[in-house]
Amino acid sequence: MATQKNEKRPVPAPYAVLRPRRGWQSLDLGEIWQFRDLLLALAMRDVKLRYRQTALGVVWVVLQPLIAAGIFAFVFGRVARLASPGGSYFLFAYAGLMGWQAFHTTLTRAGTSLIQNASLISRVYFPRLILPLSVAFAAVIDAGVSLVLFLGLMRAQSVSLPVGFLTFPLWLGALVLLGASIGLYAAAAMARYRDVQYVLPVFSQFLLYASPVGYATTAVPESARTIFLLNPLAGLLDALRWSLLGSPAPHWPAVLYAVGVSLATFLCGMIAFRRLERNLADVI
Repeated sequence: MATQKNEKRPVPAPYAVLRPRRGWQSLDLGEIWQFRDLLLALAMRDVKLRYRQTALGVVWVVLQPLIAAGIFAFVFGRVARLASPGGSYFLFAYAGLMGWQAFHTTLTRAGTSLIQNASLISRVYFPRLILPLSVAFAAVIDAGVSLVLFLGLMRAQSVSLPVGFLTFPLWLGALVLLGASIGLYAAAAMARYRDVQYVLPVFSQFLLYASPVGYATTAVPESARTIFLLNPLAGLLDALRWSLLGSPAPHWPAVLYAVGVSLATFLCGMIAFRRLERNLADVI
């Protein structure tokens, strides 16, 4: 039996109905995976453009921790005469700054990622979560460059790597994760309230001195140490130093607490960001 040539076929609807999701469904990691090429492209763009118009280029990745470590070693080591567990105070300060820079870079760049890409957000649809997540790649690359210099400094001073060095990626990843967690909240808030871009540097500066970057946790009085360790950066920086310098082992319950806080904050931050991003194109 011959089929009719003019047989009518159902025409698909010219639109799609989008409904907000609740709870865990709002995260939709599958959609982020579908846009993984865009995530990688934005990450590479951030790495390429970061130092393109600077005279020294990528050398700044090396100079910043070197200069800061020298200042910290002079202020805390020579002036304040604080002890440095693990030997050289310069290496001690450099190791702490390496972890701090990974956290701080992720936090600040993730926090400003939306307003810096406002034109892209208002024109093209894609998961906005990709923008703050893409900056983590640059922070990891910077940390890798700093690590190579740190290993060279250790070799010059005849300092050998401890066995705990194998755990270094774990602590570095937790610090980047914590920076991205806070950055997600800051990015969503900054899109609505531009005041956040002025609060964020002050908050970061406070965290720098409230964390064991230029000094050891053991320098904090025992009466205040329990409260001090509530800062998750304290446990993570102590663990990172231990992995690089073989300094006295950190307070492991505080380290486990810090890793748990990083994971929980990141997960909650992604869910909150995905729920708040629905109206970003209208308010940014």
